[in-house]
Amino acid sequence: MRVDEFVNTFAREKCSAILRTSLKEAAAPAMEAAIRGGFRICEFTLTIPGALDLIREFSKRKNIIVGAGTVLTPQEAHAAVDAGARFLVSPVVDEDVIEVARARGVAMMAGTFTATEMLRAFRAGAPLQKLFPGPDSGPNYIKAILGPMPFLKIVPTNGVHLNNARAWLKAGAFAVGFVNTLFDPNDLAAGAFERVEERARALVEEVSRD
Repeated sequence: MRVDEFVNTFAREKCSAILRTSLKEAAAPAMEAAIRGGFRICEFTLTIPGALDLIREFSKRKNIIVGAGTVLTPQEAHAAVDAGARFLVSPVVDEDVIEVARARGVAMMAGTFTATEMLRAFRAGAPLQKLFPGPDSGPNYIKAILGPMPFLKIVPTNGVHLNNARAWLKAGAFAVGFVNTLFDPNDLAAGAFERVEERARALVEEVSRD
């Protein structure tokens, strides 16, 4: 999958499932539940025990695009791509990691907060700019940034939930990412994956509404 193909697919899907957990045994069934609920873009953070194995397993599936999150070094970037990741996500702007993504032909979503960081990431070759952490002003924040820089593709991932996801998209967010509001840590600990699936269905339906 080319970078532009991923970006176009993300634009259509409008959302991603981002899994971060310390519970190794819960990771696979949790993402399975999100997929059953309708998610097609799935991110495993490298902080998950056995994350590369999960990326390797899930990347073999049809109609699912798997990426790696919390990528902080070029070495981690290479390992994730070798395992099958088609996109990389970082909480920061690191030009060396962005360069690995460019060289390996995968999409990069660099972590940004300020307008300066977003432009820096864009100029370095990251087609997507992750908004992290979520600002107190919420959707109005990206609306203000997109005024002078409408070419940015900003993806908020922190503090996005069922009741505000559409507000983020209406403000101009390229897409949104769901973390704990999809993968509730208490449900993962209890093995209540049916609840993850229920939330996934509700979230996918919400962002898909016109």
